[in-house]
Amino acid sequence: MKFRNNESRLGAKSVDANPPVIPEDIESEETTESRGVLQFATPTTFVELPTKGRYYPDGHPLHNQETIEIRFMTAKDEDILSSKTLLKKGLAIDRLLQNVIVDKNIKVNDLYVGDKNAVIIASRITGYGANYLTNITCPVCGSNTEYEFNLEEGKTRFGGPSDKYNVSATEKGTFVVRVPTSNVDVEVRLLTSADEQKLLKLTENRRKQKLPETTLTNQLRMFIVSVNGQTETGVISSFINNMPALDSRYLRNAYKEITPSIDLSHDFVCDQCTAEVEMEVPMTADFFWPRR
Repeated sequence: MKFRNNESRLGAKSVDANPPVIPEDIESEETTESRGVLQFATPTTFVELPTKGRYYPDGHPLHNQETIEIRFMTAKDEDILSSKTLLKKGLAIDRLLQNVIVDKNIKVNDLYVGDKNAVIIASRITGYGANYLTNITCPVCGSNTEYEFNLEEGKTRFGGPSDKYNVSATEKGTFVVRVPTSNVDVEVRLLTSADEQKLLKLTENRRKQKLPETTLTNQLRMFIVSVNGQTETGVISSFINNMPALDSRYLRNAYKEITPSIDLSHDFVCDQCTAEVEMEVPMTADFFWPRR
């Protein structure tokens, strides 16, 4: 995070460079009282955007902007995180983020997922520090271990066109991937926070109806824009349903490669079985509700 110089934003209210002249007979009465009241301003910080603003459309407040300004979390923001109503609706985190973003023209739902995650991590650091203590499960032996992560060790992955997967960018901010088995050009787009919420609702609705999970194909339908230049929903759905598994895996790996994000993977050594594995930082309830 890039921290803004907040020296002039803390403590008493700053004094005008050319203050009005105050008559001697009223100065002691009015200014003594006002000087006794401290007026505080919350410090802010600039967060580096994994997208660097490259894929937001013209007119979007983050178009070609490499950073976003947020203010530090406050005690008032903690009220949002403890709101039972917002927690039940799954809105607490988004409401918090909308609160801390300085430019109110920027809407959380419009943020690309990687940029949103960067703001989440930065907000957590301003509120509770970079150390994140949580329980993790060893993927080898299944034992639970208490582990402390340092969130400031996260690495920004800027994504974009990839030679490894032969991915090219378009002028529309999308990407074209040639899948090898079908030899088809698949155009994909980055997902936003709103898209992420839709995927979660689709999964939850199918769970409530006791239907089989279709998380993978739902995600493909969400980010695929066209197949060989054809944008019809029926064409895209038919391609997804008949796509060879090799192409599906290739497309998902390519999509991960081009997606800007924050890499929070850590090398973890299990105390029980001594296995050494690379693990992503789990975003559990401890993340915004730390134990200490």
